[in-house]
Amino acid sequence: MKTIKLSGFALAIALSFGIFVGCNNSDDPAPTLPPIGGFNNSDEIASADLVAKWSFENAITESKNNIAGTPTNVAYATGAKGQAWDGSSTQARYAIFNGATAIGSLNSFSFAFWMNSANTVPDTGTSQQGKGTQGIFSLVKPTEFWGAINIFLENPDTAFPNKLRLKLLAENKRTGVQFVTYAPTVNIDNLLNTWFHVAFTYSATTSKFSVYINGIPAGSLDGPYAPVGGFPGSFIAYASDPGGVTNPNAAPLWGNLDFGGTFNKVVLGSHQFSTNPSLTSTHGIEPWSTTYVGKLDEFRIYKSALTGSDVGSLYELEKVGR
Repeated sequence: MKTIKLSGFALAIALSFGIFVGCNNSDDPAPTLPPIGGFNNSDEIASADLVAKWSFENAITESKNNIAGTPTNVAYATGAKGQAWDGSSTQARYAIFNGATAIGSLNSFSFAFWMNSANTVPDTGTSQQGKGTQGIFSLVKPTEFWGAINIFLENPDTAFPNKLRLKLLAENKRTGVQFVTYAPTVNIDNLLNTWFHVAFTYSATTSKFSVYINGIPAGSLDGPYAPVGGFPGSFIAYASDPGGVTNPNAAPLWGNLDFGGTFNKVVLGSHQFSTNPSLTSTHGIEPWSTTYVGKLDEFRIYKSALTGSDVGSLYELEKVGR
């Protein structure tokens, strides 16, 4: 019996040693990280609907559809994930991209990106770099003042110095639509000069605009007939005056988008009218506007409205570099 017990003990030691050696074999594959929301990396999320992606890894390369871009003074800095776009308060920095047909054909959409910004600086009444509303993105519409879709930082509310006001402005020229433009505006508190994640979505099926900050619905979203404190993350857009939040006028939904033409040019880091020369024939640089001063990273555009779960997964995956 002693011999049997000793052999069993020796066998156990040998097996344990073998397992220990096996786990430390340099030829073993790297451990598989657990999925987040069912995804192993951020590029798996709505991958079929991703129409543009900029990671700003020391280049303005658009990696999904190879949309060609021309940079003006573009610079880079450490980002939320790798490198990032680095704006400037003293030098206009932007990039213009041609061939963005998929973006010009959006119906439903999602814009998702990381940003890091101080507050905007009020304009001085004369054009001055770094002063006024800061343009971040425009789907260029050459014959109009605003682009078909625009994202920008508004002027600050002096009563709330730690609040950023970020706006998406979109238009719908579909026949019968009286409320041609909608501009969901999110009030972002206490996130100055730090990286945070933003997602704007619009569903043509439900006519719902939604905004998320760091993966969760924004808590103070401005929109038509917004209650005190704003909408809790989303609101429905109507083609005419709904008369109130509950649509007592029975207004039709905003529905499918029609930008009023075919457009294939976008600008990052600027309003469409803040480039030199201007990208619109109707206006040049406005004294109340400027190019973007802060930082941007992992800028994505989808042709669908991401779900809240997908937005949360995108935030969590990119936050850990995946």
